[in-house]
Parts: sequence; structure tokens; C-alpha cells
Amino acid sequence: MKQHNRTTFRPNRKLLSCALASCLAMAAPQVMAQSTSATLRGAVTADSTVTVTNVDTGLTRTAKAANGNYNIGGLPPGTYRIEVNTGGQTSSRAVTLAVGQTATLNLQEAPPVSAPTGDATTLDTVRVTAPMLVETKTSEVATYVSQKQIDALPQASRNFLAFADTVPGMIFEQGADGSTKLRGGGQNSNGINVFIDGVGQKNYVLKGGISGQDSSSGNPFPQLAIGEYKVITSNYKAEYDQISSAAVTAVTKSGTNEFSGSFFWDYAPSDWRKPTVAEEATGQKVRSKEEQYGAAFGGPIIQDKLFFFVTYEAKEINRPRTVGFGTSAFDPAYLTPELLSYIGPAIAPFKQDNFFGKLTWQLGDNHLIDLSAKYREEEEITGVGDGPNTPEYGSAKSNESTRVDLRWQWTGEDWLNDMHLTSEDDAWSPRPVTIAPGRSIRSTLTNMNDGNTLINLGGGADYQDKGQKGISFQNDFTFTGFNAHTLKMGVKFKRVEINAFEQQPYNAQFRYDLAENIDDGRTAIDDFIPWRVEFGAPIGGANRDITSKNKQYGIYLQDDWEVNNHLTLNLGLRYDYEKTPGFENYVTPAGIASALRGWSNINGPNVDYDIENYISNGRNRKADSNNWAPRLGFSYDIGGDQRHVIFGGAGRSYDRNLFDYLALEQSKSTFPRYNYFFNTTDHPCTVGAGTCIAWNPAYYDINNLYALTAATPNLGSEVNLINNDLETPYSDQFSIGMRNVFTVWGNDWNTSATIAHVRSKDGIVFTLGNRWPDGSFRNPAVPGATWGSQPWGFPIPGYGTLIRADNGIETKTSQLLLSVEKPYTQSSPWGFTMAYTFSDAKENRSNAVNSDEHYSFDYPNLAGLPFLRSVGVPQHRLVATGIYEVGGITFSSKLTLESPRPKDATDCFNASSFDNCFFSPATPRGTIGYKSFDLAMQKVWDTGTDLRVRARVDMFNVFNWQTYTDFDTWRGGVGSPNPNYLNRNGVGSMWSPRMVKLSLGFDW
Repeated sequence: MKQHNRTTFRPNRKLLSCALASCLAMAAPQVMAQSTSATLRGAVTADSTVTVTNVDTGLTRTAKAANGNYNIGGLPPGTYRIEVNTGGQTSSRAVTLAVGQTATLNLQEAPPVSAPTGDATTLDTVRVTAPMLVETKTSEVATYVSQKQIDALPQASRNFLAFADTVPGMIFEQGADGSTKLRGGGQNSNGINVFIDGVGQKNYVLKGGISGQDSSSGNPFPQLAIGEYKVITSNYKAEYDQISSAAVTAVTKSGTNEFSGSFFWDYAPSDWRKPTVAEEATGQKVRSKEEQYGAAFGGPIIQDKLFFFVTYEAKEINRPRTVGFGTSAFDPAYLTPELLSYIGPAIAPFKQDNFFGKLTWQLGDNHLIDLSAKYREEEEITGVGDGPNTPEYGSAKSNESTRVDLRWQWTGEDWLNDMHLTSEDDAWSPRPVTIAPGRSIRSTLTNMNDGNTLINLGGGADYQDKGQKGISFQNDFTFTGFNAHTLKMGVKFKRVEINAFEQQPYNAQFRYDLAENIDDGRTAIDDFIPWRVEFGAPIGGANRDITSKNKQYGIYLQDDWEVNNHLTLNLGLRYDYEKTPGFENYVTPAGIASALRGWSNINGPNVDYDIENYISNGRNRKADSNNWAPRLGFSYDIGGDQRHVIFGGAGRSYDRNLFDYLALEQSKSTFPRYNYFFNTTDHPCTVGAGTCIAWNPAYYDINNLYALTAATPNLGSEVNLINNDLETPYSDQFSIGMRNVFTVWGNDWNTSATIAHVRSKDGIVFTLGNRWPDGSFRNPAVPGATWGSQPWGFPIPGYGTLIRADNGIETKTSQLLLSVEKPYTQSSPWGFTMAYTFSDAKENRSNAVNSDEHYSFDYPNLAGLPFLRSVGVPQHRLVATGIYEVGGITFSSKLTLESPRPKDATDCFNASSFDNCFFSPATPRGTIGYKSFDLAMQKVWDTGTDLRVRARVDMFNVFNWQTYTDFDTWRGGVGSPNPNYLNRNGVGSMWSPRMVKLSLGFDW
């Protein structure tokens, strides 16, 4: 039975409805979404009036002093002229505000040293000298990524999220296939969310956290459109939703009162890079290239009123791949010349087009309307090379995203409001490159064992069509009329249709025993005889396009209370509720339900679960209604001058169950997978018994395979069942830390030290539901066994294997987060950052490759399993960056160092018998597991006109350090150690070899 160990909150539905209605009634919109707008507040002389003006757009906000304080919210990030009028006398200064920042600036006659000010006599002076205010009094564990860092630091992908790993606790990863993902702490990438102008980009169907990042080399957003962003690793405020890990909140650029534009072109051919590890092994270098280009243009349509901004970025990559053997324990001389011809270099092409456009209308001082749209389209070939997959066996992936955001913002003297109407349409559609039977040539087979794959030819298995499409309304209201309190409240409603269509495998997959065919005198692939075939077949009349028309509701209340000039409290509460009809209304097919109830293997006294908890009648499933998330935080300014601040917090945050997992319950029963065996010399079976048949070349026609299943369409088909009482994954977050501002050599240095602890729970896990005839998970003939002997050979009568899905995956991560920053400024044109993370990350699952595995078949469930070190999370990680500008040339660098990442290892050496083996994560030898050092140099030429020309060179992995990923993780048999344990056994590497990229461009 499922264990519930989280606090249960039971909402009063009437009260909730009234609260939602009240917030909607209050709705009357404002500037920037609350998660991206900046707030300026502080002390001011009584009877003063404070006016702030954006120097680029003319946007103006005014506030009168109340009890010696002022508070102006809803400010788009940027540079502002601040005018204080007291008794007819006006003084002015200038500051720069960052995305999502709550900055404190005291405006009495003598401002404190910690609040530097610029000379605001002219707009040009403001633009050059206005300093960035530092936010030290937040309780969030947060760090900013500035526009200067985005523009200057070395970067190969133009994925703006790549700079997030300059933040302690964050890891930006690029896989061997070129795909990228962002993760925080010990959780996988599914837990993050990215907010663009306050609107979440959450992926409800696939992995990756945000839409389009499941397995893509592409960028989620054109980098030219990103102004700056903020990374919150934990303890975010109540306005953030659909998240359990880190939050990234970014603001897009807008047009200003000046016409401006930019163009860039990046190029990196194969001659400018070192060979990959796989290329070195074969001695053949692939002709490849990486090319990126784009442009942006913006300006006024009506001065001070109406602005536009448009941008386009493209990416074209021919990524080098090497087709090799799927196992190193093989003599290539044994291959036929025909098979050898497939071994060698290959290309995996990728193409992306990324568009963004925005109209900004300042309809008076109190109103701002934005209309923005993004369109992303990409095509990619994946699953090729660096292993046994030939180009014909790969997948052609199409990834498309369209998002539109209409925002009406309205501000009053002591309140502001932001309303969004949005639409989204995301689609992800991989297809086989070749529509033909798949042919997998294998070696070292036993009679019923797949053995080691040598090479894969023909048509691949991947055929999917998944995505989400819908509209949403969200409204955030902020009230500052109560002394020392900033109240925020918001509501959200979203209607989204999500779909998960798949046919796996689309092409029938034939398995061939290489030794058997060669020994029988066959040398041509077309003459080979397979010993096994795996294929999927549609069930007549079944709808395989699994959809759900979901409705999401959210409400929150947040109070930022400045108790005094030392103590600030952040008190918040959030509630989310989601209806998923595709899961809740699903009815288990009558045939399956009858077979399960009549199956003695799972209805006896030794069975450890109740099958009735997984059989749905369409009425016994309800949405999880207990998603109450308190968020509590504090900061204490020791001296009241923002230079030494202690902060901390605790909170809960809810994420989502991916629909890709929920849909398996239906998709597996509409397109079941079958295995048939052919009676061959080395793989004999009794024709007519079970699924053993005589080989006939006619079976290369998929329709003849379908005919085999016509009489018994469910025989052998896998059945997936989901617990009727499924709950929402969530995390509990705790932190305590201190921020400091030190003046060294006339420059302010910002430091932060934080201890953070995050526990995530209720992740979905799929386990084996089959049981032995007596109801046991282990073979009853082997008393005391804790390993192996799972009941795979006991399927559901008339069907196949039973797979159960429950809440169960948990992680617990404790981290020490240290950061040091000397910000780049115009007056001191150099900058430095250092982010160090110590992680103690554990999880209660095994075989968790990169911590995103959701299957666990080695144990009946996860209850009582020990917490093991999380793979993919290094214990130590350090990222340091530097920017230095001299003589019109900007130099920048980035150093990344990691301790070795743990690997899953199977340990029988320390077990009492082979029936008691266990998983024991192991760390490859060495102090440094990953290291990379990148450099960039850029020169800008002023032509004497508005046109500036620039040239740039980036060099990645300067010292050509390689980080290998393939290791032998078999610890050895009982009492017999494996001599190759933790030795390299492949050519996998985490990072590309040394590469040089040339960039040319101009700005005007």
C-alpha cells in the first residue's frame, strides 16, 4: 500500500471559490509580470514626491511619501532617473534596476554608501554612469545574470540558459547528442520552470522542465531577445508555480525611443576543432560545421508611446558522429565486408529558426500594453553514431512552438496590477528516418538472450506525436497602501489540451545472431535469418491519440513586511488544483480488469499490493486537491545599511505529473508490443508452441506480422496501470545564509554563503506488477533472495507483463552554496564571479541515469530502499568567470571544475551470494571529473557614425581536456573482483573537444 507522509491540507471549496472571485474582481492590470518587474523602495523625507523615469522609453511612475517611506513597483528592468521633490526643491540621481529585483534606496539628503548613485543631469549621462543597485534583503536563494555577462562571456550554443550555471547549485548540461538541459540541486531537469516576462514555459507532457527541451539541441528562446534574468534555486515566493526545483525568470527586450539594431554571424567549421574521442579511435575526422546567425531591430513607432522590437536567430549544425560497435568485446575482423562498410564517420544535422516580436504601447503614465509572440521551428536527426546506430536507423525529430502573450498593465498611486492572456501551441514529433524493417546484428547470444548489439540497420523504432495547446488567464495584483507591507495576490486559470501519441516500435525490429549466420555460410545481410522479431500492432477501433483537456487553477497571497529597517518577513501561501480528465475519467478495459481479478498470482495472501487500487471505473479517481504550499522567509539587515544581511526560509512547492507517463496506461493497450521467435539452428524452439514460428521472408512485410496477432490481439501485450490515488510531486525547501557587501580597492564586492536543504517527494515510478504463483516477487525456491529472480515469466493470462505506476521517487539534497562577485561597471570595466557548490545528493532509486529514470524493476517497490548517492550530481562544482575591458577590446573567460560524478554500479562482490547483489553507486577515480576552460576576445570599432562593427573569437575547452563517461561499473562476482572495475570501456565524453568560433557583427 502507498505510504502518505506529507501534511494534508483540506481546502474549504466555498472559501476558495470566494477568494478566487475576489481576486478576479480586484483585477486591474500593471507593468511587467510580478516575477519580472522591479520594485524600488526606501526611506524619504516626509511630504516628498518621488518620480522615476525610464531613460529609454520615458515610462514614468510617481509615489508620495507615506510615514517617511516610498514604494514604487512594476518597473521594467532598466535605467531610471529618480527625482525627489521636497518643499519645492528637486534633486535627482540615476540607478539601474534588475529583473525581479526589490531594491532599497534611501532618498534622504545623504544617501548611504551602499546605495551608489549616478549623475542624472542628462539622459546620456544616466545611460553611461547609472549604477546597478544590489538586492541583499531578499529571503530567496537567488542570483542575477546580467546583460553584460550574456554579451561577453564565452558561449557556444546561444542558449541563454547556459549562463545559469554561474549560479551556485545550478548545472547546465549538454548531452552526447547535443541536447541541453538545466537542472538544480539533486532533482532532474523536469523540476525547473522558466518564466519569460512572467509567463511560465512549463512542459506538461515531456521531460526537460520547459517546452521544447526534452531532447533538443535547440534554444528555447532567441538570445537576442533576452535582456537579463534571475535564477532562484530555492525558497521562491508564492507567485511561482508548477515547479519543484529552480526558477529562472527572464525579461525580454523592448523597443525604445531610439532606433537600434544588431546583426551577428557565428561560424565554426571542422578544421577549427580537434577530433572527438570517437574520431581519434577510428582515425577519421568528420566534415562538420556549426553556424549561427541572426538580427534584431527595434525603436519607436510613436515617440514615448508606441515601440516595437523584432528578432530572428537561426542555428545550423552538422554534428560529427562515428558509427561503431555497440560493444568493445568484439573482434571487427569477424564482420563481413558489407557490415564493415557501415562503420565510420557520419553526420547528424540540425536546423532551427527562432522568431520573437513585441509591441509596447505606453497608454499614459498608468497604462502599459504589450503584445509579444514567439515562434520556434527545428528539424534534427538524432540517434546516430557514437554507438551502433547507422544514419538510416536514426530519428527525424520535428520540434515546433508558438506562444503569444497579451498583457495589459495598470498602476495607481499605491497599487499595481498585471493581467496576461496567453496562448501556446507546442508539438514534438520524432519519426524514423527510414520506413523499413529494423535490423539489429548482435553477438555473444544465449538461446533467449538479446546479447550485445554490434550494429543497427534499416528502420528505427521511434514514432511519436506529443504536445500541448491551450490558452490561459493570469492576474497579479500588488497593494502598497498599508505601511511597511507589500501585498501581492494573484489568480491563474489555464485550459490546455495535452496529447501523447506513440507507436513503439513503428518499424518491426528483427534480431540477428551474427555468428549463427556466418557459420551457416550467409554473408549478405539480405540473406541473414533472424531468430527474433519485436513489433507493435494497432488494436482495431482503438484511439491511439491519447489526449486530455486539462484545467489548471492557481491562487496565491504574499506579504512582504518590512518590520523595521533591519527585519523583513516574506509570508506567502499558494494553492494549485488541476483537472486531468485523461487520467481521472479513464476506464480500465473490461477484458484487462477481468483478467487481473481472476489472476491468482496477484490475488493471494503473499501479494504486497491490492490490484483494485489500480483498476479504474471512471469514478474512483480524483484530482489531487491538497496542494497547499506555504512559503516563509526572512532577512535581517544587521547594520540597516544593506551591507551584511542574514536570510533564510522554508517552503513547499508543487510540480506536475508528466502526461507522457500518465498516457502509458492507455497507449500500451492500444498499440501492444509483441515478441515472436523463429526456430533457427542456434536458437531452437518448438514451432506452434507459444510464440515460436518458422522463419519466412514474408514476415518482412508488417501486415503479415499483424496477421499473427489477429486471433489473439492482446496476447503478450504489456499492460500499464496507474495508482488511482496519484498525487502531485513536490519539494520542501529550507535555507539559511548571509550576504555581504565589502569594499575592496574602491570597488564593492558581493558575497553570499548559503546552506540549503531540499527534499522532493512523490515522483512517479513504474515497477513490475507480475508475481510468482504464490504471490511472491522473488522466486520462492530461493529463500532469503533479495536480488534477481523477478517473475518476468509469469504474465497476465491472455496478455503480457504488468507494469504498475505509483508515487515513490524521493530525493534529498543538502548543499553549501558560495558566491563572490565583483560586478562589471562603466567606471570599473572589469568583473569577476565565482560560484562554488558542495552537494550531498541522495535518492531512493537505482539505475537513475542522470536522475531522470522512472522505471525500477529490481525491487517490488521503493519502500524501505536505502537512499543512494545521486548519479549525475558532482559533490564539488566550481564555476568562475572574468570580464576585462581595455583599449576597446573585451576579454572574458569561464572555468568549470567538477569532482567525478557518481555512476550506478552493481555489486555482487560484497554480497553473500548472487541472490543478494545490490546497487552501490561508485565514483570514478581522480580529483577532477570534469574541467573546461573557455576564452573569448571581442573588438568593437566605432565608425564615427551610429554604426559599430565588431569581431569576436571564442575558444572552447582551450586545453582540450576530455571528460570520459563510459566506465565498467560491474564490481565483480561473489568473492571475485572485476579487474576492470571503473576502468574506461567506451568513447563517451561529456564535452566537445577544443573548438574555435569566429563571430562577426554590427550594431547601430
